[in-house]
Amino acid sequence: MKLFWLFLLVPIIEIGLFIQVGGLIELWPTLAIVVLTAIVGTALMRSQGAQAWLEIQRSFGEMRDPTRPLAHGVMILVAGMLLLTPGFFTDTIGMLLLVPGIREGLMRQLASRVKVSSFQMHSATMGRNPNAPYRAGDDEGVIDGDYTVAPDDPRAPVDLPPELDDDSGGRGPGRSGWTRH
Repeated sequence: MKLFWLFLLVPIIEIGLFIQVGGLIELWPTLAIVVLTAIVGTALMRSQGAQAWLEIQRSFGEMRDPTRPLAHGVMILVAGMLLLTPGFFTDTIGMLLLVPGIREGLMRQLASRVKVSSFQMHSATMGRNPNAPYRAGDDEGVIDGDYTVAPDDPRAPVDLPPELDDDSGGRGPGRSGWTRH
């Protein structure tokens, strides 16, 4: 029921604000403000979103709890959607969500209402010891690749694919020391 009231009240508020602002500064300046806030808000959202993404990656890399950077990322995404929605009310809320201090306060408010019963993280090895020997049937030890069978005579030239062969005679692509030439 709350969602119904939200979808009903937000457009009414936006229409009222458009009428009020349009009456004060006329039509074209009002439309210019709406377009300008969308452009500026999108640029801010992109830069802050990139920072949030780096923080999310860093938290996973350091095996830290990613909740805070993920919450920041979600709020930045919501801010971007609100800024792209035409209107003064949604633009104001979107701009407020781009302020890190306001996001922190909102997260504290939401965190006080949430109870986490357990939290568990796994490494990229999906719980398997990365130092354990490879076992048959363990897909993580498989390396997919292509190979070429070299001739038995070590002095015989190797036919390399055109993309790896060069005519310089020196070390270049295909002349790594691991192939016969």
